[in-house]
Amino acid sequence: MTFSLLRARRSAALGAALTVALAAAVPALAQTPPPAAAPAPAAAAEAKPLDPKTVLATVDGEEITAADVEIAAEDLQQSLASMTEPQRRDYTLNYLIDLKIAANAAEKDKLSETPEFKQRIAYLHDRALMEELLQRTSKAAVTDEAMRKLYDETAKNLKPEQEVRASHILVKTEDEAKKVEDRLAKGEDFAAVAKEVSTDPGSAKQGGDLGFFGKGQMVPAFDEVVFKLEPNKVSQPVKTQFGFHVIKVTEKRERPIPPFEQVKPQIEQYVVRTAQQDLVLKLRGEAKVERTKAGEPSEPTPPADAPAPK
Repeated sequence: MTFSLLRARRSAALGAALTVALAAAVPALAQTPPPAAAPAPAAAAEAKPLDPKTVLATVDGEEITAADVEIAAEDLQQSLASMTEPQRRDYTLNYLIDLKIAANAAEKDKLSETPEFKQRIAYLHDRALMEELLQRTSKAAVTDEAMRKLYDETAKNLKPEQEVRASHILVKTEDEAKKVEDRLAKGEDFAAVAKEVSTDPGSAKQGGDLGFFGKGQMVPAFDEVVFKLEPNKVSQPVKTQFGFHVIKVTEKRERPIPPFEQVKPQIEQYVVRTAQQDLVLKLRGEAKVERTKAGEPSEPTPPADAPAPK
């Protein structure tokens, strides 16, 4: 995270940003749910929490505590992502041991006394303080009451959008599509024909079912036909870059607003970023900042959203 990322103005209005979040969170209810995660092996049982003062190792007499490991683990999140909790602790402890050994060697060489090192320490000191301030601000802003209020206000102003649930049979040529039409006209089951001849491997297994979707989620030619088609009606062949589609609409409805718990992560992220940006803009407004001629930007700086703290 860099300070430059926090200098931007808010990129979107509150309602618009959450509207996108709410819309993106609507599930395709008819689609096959993802497989459940495999149970964790016995070895992956959670490690017992330790007192932060617990000494886990010493290096030349210097202690490394559980608190030290916890702080380092925040910095190593990406490397630790696929590990179990005991593995994370051991990996981080080994890292800290090597870090302490190398740091001691650098001290003996008086590397900490160089101007370059002192500049780096000053930068890291300021960055750590900024991150602490942003985290404190975020914790204060993210309350259930604030998130629920934001959800209610935004959901109240959302306009209902139409969704359709449709199935299709995709084939390579128009002649093949007409043969599919003839079979359906003679009373053959749409799902059975889709499983037999459709070249769309994802939907063919589901009898051609594409689940629910809104306007703009399909290619234009497909989209135009499917939203005009009445439920239980079958279209004529529709040509797209994928081939020829025979489409059947099975249901139309207004897109349901996702429940609060489903979009809570998106709301929390928005609240955090908004609180951080408000704070930084307030502080910048109160500070006396003067750029020298050499520090003037050579070209406009593009706006960017403030990231959530680590």
